[in-house]
Amino acid sequence: MKKIIFSALLGALAFPGFADTTDQKWMTIVELKKQGMHCVDDPNCFNRYHPEIPARAKANVGDMIVYHTRDALDTEFTLDSIPADLATVDLGLVHPMTGPVHINGAKRGDAIEVEIVDVAPDQYGYTVIAPGFGFLRDVFTEPYIVNWRLTRTGAVAPGMPGVTIPYEAFPGSIGVMPGLPEIEEIKAREAGLAAVGGAVLGPSGAGALPANLCGEGARAEKNCLRTIPPRENGGNMDVQQMQIGTRVLFPCFIDGCGVFVGDVHYAQGDGEVSGTAIEMGSVTTLRVRKIHKGKGATMEMPATLGNDQIIDMEPTRYYQTVGIPVKGKGEIPPTHQYLSGAPIANLENLNEDLTIAARHALLQMIDYIVEEHGLTKEQAYVLSSIAVDLRVGQVVDVPNYVVTAVLNLDVFDKYRHY
Repeated sequence: MKKIIFSALLGALAFPGFADTTDQKWMTIVELKKQGMHCVDDPNCFNRYHPEIPARAKANVGDMIVYHTRDALDTEFTLDSIPADLATVDLGLVHPMTGPVHINGAKRGDAIEVEIVDVAPDQYGYTVIAPGFGFLRDVFTEPYIVNWRLTRTGAVAPGMPGVTIPYEAFPGSIGVMPGLPEIEEIKAREAGLAAVGGAVLGPSGAGALPANLCGEGARAEKNCLRTIPPRENGGNMDVQQMQIGTRVLFPCFIDGCGVFVGDVHYAQGDGEVSGTAIEMGSVTTLRVRKIHKGKGATMEMPATLGNDQIIDMEPTRYYQTVGIPVKGKGEIPPTHQYLSGAPIANLENLNEDLTIAARHALLQMIDYIVEEHGLTKEQAYVLSSIAVDLRVGQVVDVPNYVVTAVLNLDVFDKYRHY
């Protein structure tokens, strides 16, 4: 008995704080939290690219950089939102990004290896059809929204009955700041495309942040790039394979690189065909693993290093449609209304055209989902945006290149085993 009492007293004296394993820390954390309701209220948020946007924090190689991100449209959507609420969306605010973060020791011309450590989802997300936007914008012309309830075990929605979407979160937009030489080059080539009718969103100060640099009348208004197209600095790449555990290699165009993240997706199909994935706010953690000195000068675009993430994302059962470049006679899809639109109007078969082949495969997939699974066409289009992968089959069998659409049948509850 005395021995037991003595041992207890010794333990109390040796460990007066009763520490447990939770108290053991090894991470250096750099955190950018949200402030205010919207990006305009938040000094850690911006929605244009320019090298003079000031860094909001500095981090060393190995630090955990924690970004609190906003949804892609910077909205006030809720679980009760309806299609009419899309009228409140201001596309001038797209996309709100968190950052940038200066990486100590990284210089222009270097490359940084950025690990995606974690993506913690908000409880709510949405997928929308916005008129005038999306791959089939000529087919789906009315607003539509699906409101998702999110956990790490799946996303469900009253507007998508019988469906559970697996958690495969990734940053839709992740990148580094372009330098002034890159901005001039990008502006020149995009202006050339716009001149022949291409779909280009040039610099605009309307809704631009930071307003004192990129807003209407600000000194850099004409040199602040929109965030919608992906470019050499990364940005809105919407590549779902950039999953937790992968590493993305970015060329640096300014000293410190200026790492940012935003437009985080709970899940997305390869194609994001409706124009949105399951959009959400998040807490996303990145870590710069290495600075590759001088490597950025030889890179044209970011690259991803991964392990078994792609394998883990593959469905256990699927339905696949096959598309070739055929279309209706007299039809000019919106993707082809510039440059060579008129000559193709009366052709039913186009030559070596992956875009038309993808459209062909997707339209068949939507019909299949409606006919076999009882969803509406709008629901089928939304489901295709988050659970259908468009894949290139071949690019040699002229004139008919092949694109397939692959639907993960595991999203349907009737196929799931609990």
